[in-house]
Amino acid sequence: MQKIEEIILNCTGASLILNTHSVQSLWSGYGEIKRYFLKGGKVSSVIVKHIQLPNNVNHPRGWNTALSHHRKLKSYQVEKTWYQKYATQTGQQCRVPDVFYAIEIDNELLLIMEDLDASGYHIRLDPGSVQLSDAKTCLSWLAHFHATFMGREPEELWGTGTYWHLDTRPDELSRMNNLTLKHAAKQIDTKLKSATFQTLVHGDAKLANFCFSEEKSVVAVDFQYVGKGCGMKDVAYFISSCFDEEQCQIHEEALLSHYFNQLEISLGKYSDFQLVKEEWNDLYKYAWADFYRFLDGWNPGHWKMHEYSERLTMKVIDQISCE
Repeated sequence: MQKIEEIILNCTGASLILNTHSVQSLWSGYGEIKRYFLKGGKVSSVIVKHIQLPNNVNHPRGWNTALSHHRKLKSYQVEKTWYQKYATQTGQQCRVPDVFYAIEIDNELLLIMEDLDASGYHIRLDPGSVQLSDAKTCLSWLAHFHATFMGREPEELWGTGTYWHLDTRPDELSRMNNLTLKHAAKQIDTKLKSATFQTLVHGDAKLANFCFSEEKSVVAVDFQYVGKGCGMKDVAYFISSCFDEEQCQIHEEALLSHYFNQLEISLGKYSDFQLVKEEWNDLYKYAWADFYRFLDGWNPGHWKMHEYSERLTMKVIDQISCE
């Protein structure tokens, strides 16, 4: 691959790289995200995501399998495709970073992206600091995103979005402790896949992947698992990343109401909105159960495996048993 520094200068029109600093290492040693400070050109800094295939994979939970490796490789290719072919179709209401350059050569992949900190989106929230209004802002983003891609086929993306999708997680399925849920896993997956109304889902829409401005508008990042799916997958997963058991129960009605209000606004005169709402509202608990299934095999005892998520999962299992 051409020297990264040369590529950065060429695609930004900058005359000089002043400095760099590491933002974070990528999961399991697959590379690094760095910020480059520039002189001249159209921007003062860029974020560079440089993926390099490692000789030795070190997964923090020991999932060092060939399947895990190939899943991760595809995720980076999907992210490149997302930015090249889909990202420009989003608007201000579901804003994503601009990408100046994306290339894959041999065992390396390079994304040169907008520095969101420099663009004013420098605030990151965690579950301890997030307010209900912040969560609603992110759900608005998701609603407009889902409306934008309603009915779209996932060409060169994941056939089924989300990083915990059942077909890509046989190792976790085999390790499940909850055998009743394990036996229901395929039916839950099928229920979500067979939904009449499908869109593109972000696939990893956790709170940490939303960047806030001082005015509390948001930009979403990390599109490695974007693909086809019911919008409730993003909604349930996002809520799980923000609130504990009690807060989930207290805020459920307000959060879902806000999401569907925003979805209706974004869909405009879409004639089937009420049918979308009816179907997806019922699938909310299935989306929770689907993620709960993954956690049971991946990290039993995770803090998200609380009574609220367990209660929704049991509702799904009871419903399946009656069918």
